[in-house]
Amino acid sequence: MRFAFYGRVSTEDNQDPESSRAWQITRSRALIEARGGEIVAEFFDVDKSRSIPWQRRPRAAALLAELRDPGRGFEAVVIGEPHRAFYGNQYGLTFPIFEHFGVPLWVPEVGGPIDPANEAHDLVMSVFGGMSKGERNRVKIRVRSAMSAQAQMEGRFLGGRPPYGYRLGDAGPHPNPAKAADGRRLHRLELDPVAAPVVARIFAEFLNGHGLFAIAEGLTRDGVPSPSAHDPGRNRHRVGIAWSKGAVRAILTNPRYTGHQVWNRQRKDEVLLDVDDVGLGHTTKLRWNSREEWVWSDDVAHAPIVSPEDFTAAQDTLAGRGGRRSGRRTRRTSNPYLLRGLLFCGVCERRMQGNWVNEAPYYRCRFPEEYALANRVVHPRNVYLREDVLVPRLDRWLGRLFAPHRVEETLNALVAAQLVEAPEGEALAVARRQIAESDRRLAQHRAALEAGADPAVVAGWIREEQARKAEAEARLRRVPLRRRRLDRDDLAAMMRTLGDMVRVLGEAEPARKARIYGGLNLRLTYHPGKRKVLVSSGADQHLIGESNVSEGGLEPPCPAKGTSTSS
Repeated sequence: MRFAFYGRVSTEDNQDPESSRAWQITRSRALIEARGGEIVAEFFDVDKSRSIPWQRRPRAAALLAELRDPGRGFEAVVIGEPHRAFYGNQYGLTFPIFEHFGVPLWVPEVGGPIDPANEAHDLVMSVFGGMSKGERNRVKIRVRSAMSAQAQMEGRFLGGRPPYGYRLGDAGPHPNPAKAADGRRLHRLELDPVAAPVVARIFAEFLNGHGLFAIAEGLTRDGVPSPSAHDPGRNRHRVGIAWSKGAVRAILTNPRYTGHQVWNRQRKDEVLLDVDDVGLGHTTKLRWNSREEWVWSDDVAHAPIVSPEDFTAAQDTLAGRGGRRSGRRTRRTSNPYLLRGLLFCGVCERRMQGNWVNEAPYYRCRFPEEYALANRVVHPRNVYLREDVLVPRLDRWLGRLFAPHRVEETLNALVAAQLVEAPEGEALAVARRQIAESDRRLAQHRAALEAGADPAVVAGWIREEQARKAEAEARLRRVPLRRRRLDRDDLAAMMRTLGDMVRVLGEAEPARKARIYGGLNLRLTYHPGKRKVLVSSGADQHLIGESNVSEGGLEPPCPAKGTSTSS
């Protein structure tokens, strides 16, 4: 009998994927080879949590897709470790698929194939799913309890990026002997001599009555680099020189400036992906905890920048301002923004925000003039795009992309887009980031020309960026293309899933439609000067298409009588 092998390993706790695969497949072979079986196909998921359902694990989903093919090349499936394969109720949701297509599922715990009519077999597999879930929960409890104690009693820095105003310093060898033997060391927060005075200035100005916007404007006017510009290597996810109100608020609300280590300001909640389809499992959401749930170190753990009294006064002031009522009432709507978080401005590369005007959803990018000047970007004060102009075109485009007669063409494009460069150190990573940053700035400079900026000034900007980009590209040309991130089988399984999602877009309710767009991992970039939306997809945001839009522009829509919009 020919078998397909399935296994899974998570690398979040430093497991070795090769070793894990080896012992799982060895255990599988010990079960089937005594009966003349052989493994002819392998499906092994790496770096996937056991809590993720089979349909959302790339290799598990590919195996389920193979079950539908009568010419699949194997007659049965063997799992070496069901404790790793099934979590919670996943066995009850998955085994009926094997039973439907007549493919036996073999596991060592029952000594052969699972008998669907045997209650003992069903009980054993259900118990393993419960044990798997219990083990994961126990690990979470132990880890959180240990981190809470380390933060409160030891004042230990528990990892992550240091807050603006601090930098990491060495705090000696790791207390765990095994980790110390591997060269691991503890870290602590030390004052950044350049940024720490800026933090003190922000608190002082705020307590003297300055608003968030006024503080940000003053820092930008004085040429003080924003946190992302001060340390771009630590803030690769952000670009820009100008200060924002959000950056000032984040500093004012960070309790670690008092010198205490503070942990548990945020938590991870697991929420259902789709309340109408529980089998899709959960996704993790970061949410803020109340101040009562924060864990403070008993003693001062690092050099303070502000006193606890000033920090408390700043929080009271923020709370008081947040509680003041304006004369306007915010009009709420039950209609969701279908493209929430997916639409970006092509001029500044920031997310566009939803804005309800004239009983219709719009997306707006508001860019204050002082930010534009500091970042050398010619940006209109407001860029608008109407949702009901873009969404029908997007649906039609997706329908064509995943149409049955174009699936192979789309699959080939996705396979080609997966080519990546062989990693050869931080220098090349810096070069790749430089190219991306240069492309972004060149697009901004071209937009500036279209908006009427001085051609001589913009031409100088373009020459500078082209020189930087050419230098970075020269370094990258020496790197050969080496591997793909996903193989063709993984992408084919993904295509089938996405195709099913796209086909229901036409009849989907707004809330479900918004979840489908999010599940497609789209990024839409609106270029107002060209009236064009570029559509990208995936973690690396490969360009997969573009669409023209006939509406949406630089000026705010004319409000209906009795309503108003901010200018």
